[in-house]
Amino acid sequence: MNRGFYTIMAAQFFSSLADNALLIAAIALLTVMKSPAWMTPLLKLFFVLSYVLLAAFVGAFADSLPKGRVMFITNLIKIVGCGMMFFDVHPLIAYAVVGFGAAAYSPAKYGILTELLPPEKLVAANGWIEGLTVISIILGTVMGGALVNAQISASLLTFDFPLIDTGIDTAAESALSMIAVTYLLAAGFNLKIPDTGARYPHQERNPIKLVADFATCFNTLWKDRLGQISLAVTTLFWGAGATLQFIVLKWAESSLKLPLDKAAILQGVTAVGIAIGAAAAARMIPLKKSLSVMPLGVAMGIIVMIMTLVNSIWVAYPLLILIGALAGFYVVPMNALLQHRGHVLLSAGHSIAVQNFNENLSVLTMLVLYALMITLNLDIKIIIIMFGSFVSGTMLLVMRRHAANQREYDSLHLIGEHKH
Repeated sequence: MNRGFYTIMAAQFFSSLADNALLIAAIALLTVMKSPAWMTPLLKLFFVLSYVLLAAFVGAFADSLPKGRVMFITNLIKIVGCGMMFFDVHPLIAYAVVGFGAAAYSPAKYGILTELLPPEKLVAANGWIEGLTVISIILGTVMGGALVNAQISASLLTFDFPLIDTGIDTAAESALSMIAVTYLLAAGFNLKIPDTGARYPHQERNPIKLVADFATCFNTLWKDRLGQISLAVTTLFWGAGATLQFIVLKWAESSLKLPLDKAAILQGVTAVGIAIGAAAAARMIPLKKSLSVMPLGVAMGIIVMIMTLVNSIWVAYPLLILIGALAGFYVVPMNALLQHRGHVLLSAGHSIAVQNFNENLSVLTMLVLYALMITLNLDIKIIIIMFGSFVSGTMLLVMRRHAANQREYDSLHLIGEHKH
């Protein structure tokens, strides 16, 4: 891997670190405001709304400028969102602005990989990026948990600059200040990302044409035999992953009796598993074997249901690491396959925008269903059983579809050979 790739990784690490710390800080703010329980999953929902609403436009934006510059501009939008929370704008609205920045950041982040690296390095690069993103989720979640911890925030508030009144007087303000510094660090790395020299045809600016163009890209990827399978798996993974974040927090509170700062560490434990799985997949699974990992998705859904039997934190740790490892091992090869197909069939920015649209529509749908279940006061164990069954069942349907595609492909080949 070249130096440019490592700069992208550093920029992505600090930006994602801040996103995840900010989620925990926003949850803590909602708690201080005595907001109802169903509002917590809505934070993530407001964050991913931009990915869905802007999908037709962010691909063109990512392909219209050098990717490093796009990442810098969109990182500044995240800083604005963080600042809004500091100035008492409602956490849901402020986190939606951060989501707006993240939605525009994503096609540039993944799109630059296909510009910078040959196809045979994509699985390894994805393994690195996913692994590092997951480590940033772990550390970001733990960092958020630490920043909202009463003792740590109290010691942060004792810092005083001579002759300057910073105006930072509360635990929430000290947490948000540290997160803003992390975003600034990411922005510094964004400026160091090399220009790959890749230039795309003049990008359309007419919104109606952009939507029509996006619809064409969307259909192209879903009609492709390999594209549709990898897209279905990654769509399920991200929807399930976002919901699992909140399920783990709720489960930690009810089954393990843990407060938010300790429950946030459990989210980090799942992410350790994802990093292990992602690293193993990057090493062991070549691009052409990427579809062989699908049965692990079924296994993951079944193992999630075991959470309902666990009341000890020492059993919870290895179980969550195992769930994470299975998830990481099956999503990295699928991501790489999807990027490769997207790059072959469409352009880098456009294919990532289609991927983001599908994945975040899945996140929105699953989070709305989860918020509804919480509103109905369903027991967390029932929610976990329903969640696990849904993941396993959906993966089985995707595997059946892939088998049918293979049979169709083989029969077409046979017909072609007979004609010759």
